[in-house]
Amino acid sequence: MNLSIKIICTGVLTALLFSSCSSENNKGERPNILLIVSEDNGQDLGCYGNSIVHTPNLDRLAKNGVRFTNAYTTTSVCSPSRSSMLTGLYVHQNGQFGWATHNYTLFDDIKVLPQYLEEVGYRTGIIGKIHVNPDKKFNFDFRALPGSNFEKRNLSEYAHNAKKFVGGSGDVEEPYFLMVNFPDAHLPFQNDVDGLPTVKVDTSKIKNTLPFVGVNTARLRTETERYYNSINRLDESVGMLLDSIGDLSNTLIIYLSDHGAQFSRGKLTNYEGGLKIPFIMHWEEGIRSKNVLREELVSVIDIVPTILELAGGKIPEKLPGNSILKLFEEDYDPVSWRQNLGAGGVGESPVFYFPRRSIRDGRYKLIHTIDVGREEFPAYTAYTDPDFATGANQEEIEASEAQVQEAYEIFKSPPTWELYDLENDSWEFFNLAEDPNYKGVLKKMQKALISWRQETNDPFLDNIRLEKFTREMDSINILYPNHSYNKGRNVKWDYPNYLGHVE
Repeated sequence: MNLSIKIICTGVLTALLFSSCSSENNKGERPNILLIVSEDNGQDLGCYGNSIVHTPNLDRLAKNGVRFTNAYTTTSVCSPSRSSMLTGLYVHQNGQFGWATHNYTLFDDIKVLPQYLEEVGYRTGIIGKIHVNPDKKFNFDFRALPGSNFEKRNLSEYAHNAKKFVGGSGDVEEPYFLMVNFPDAHLPFQNDVDGLPTVKVDTSKIKNTLPFVGVNTARLRTETERYYNSINRLDESVGMLLDSIGDLSNTLIIYLSDHGAQFSRGKLTNYEGGLKIPFIMHWEEGIRSKNVLREELVSVIDIVPTILELAGGKIPEKLPGNSILKLFEEDYDPVSWRQNLGAGGVGESPVFYFPRRSIRDGRYKLIHTIDVGREEFPAYTAYTDPDFATGANQEEIEASEAQVQEAYEIFKSPPTWELYDLENDSWEFFNLAEDPNYKGVLKKMQKALISWRQETNDPFLDNIRLEKFTREMDSINILYPNHSYNKGRNVKWDYPNYLGHVE
């Protein structure tokens, strides 16, 4: 079934959600905007069907708003994903190819969300890390808790600072935009930090690891327990945040994760476990229907256009995303929404360099490994490292069923093409690219992929620029072996000068 046609609203069946697509409410006031971003978690929430976790606050937002089942990031790594949230551009368009801690950076002429919002009179604030370079480009009016806080300490401070920002304007009437970045569920997973979460998961209910992992052992189930407790703590952090702000009636709340969980075949990959994310919208004064499920393909690149439309700003034509508000207009035609959605990935530092692209439609997913002379996906080795607790190690993989072992062989040494039927194989264990029965589907998806890459000016379509980027990655890797967090912080990348920018 075409995903853009199927619309399910539990309780009220309707395609019209917003009382108005105007940027103002009935009182002529533009709404505030609260963007909540968590780290490294997929759709492992109660409202998405996970009965083990305890997520009443996020579930409540979904129950009184809109939940998107097919939401995706552009790259399954933090800095690149967040760069798309903040620019509305794919990573190969904005330049943030890897971790900000490794000095990857946006192209010089890229405009970011707080700059757009300043032009239309919004106060802007950010709590938690930006993790996109250059930092000076992000002209937020208010900043707090800029560190990563992977220890998950003092989580109530996120709520306290939100209250300070929201209530610190006195009689100023400008609406606000506030982005809050929580550290859960990033590694290391913790069952308890400062008494949080107050509700722990019931370990007797954990019979398996995350579905995309495939490997199921007691050790990995223990890691899954820690991950689920991190999700519970995230939800309690969201609850503290919402309580601290108070009146949110005229506030559009968007919640999402930056990418999937850091288990094997998740983060760092183009599999569903890495790219597919939770995405919830809630707006008390603007959403007419409640508990709405939407299956259209949406992406983090849609955040900037959505916010700009709501704020009364002009959406630049160069942005590849769409305002999600269009889905809720009375004359909305499902055919007018995207039928294909692409994603990228190159590696987060030179040691992980492995360029790839993927695209999916309403049913099928195609992953293309770009040939730059790499035979083995570096992320596979990282995940099977004994020191990497959440990865499936070699012994565990070899003890798994044959189809899981085959999937891990593909994960380790990907072919040029991987084709998956997401309707019958939602976690991509059966590669159909060589199956003659899917020859037509393969050609169709290959055509869609090349069209998307051309439309978005993918610089890696140019072999000369691709080879130059590969040489630069290799030279940095030699200069700073493994390019760890303790080395290479002074790297000056040359790629912004030859990979170009959005025209």
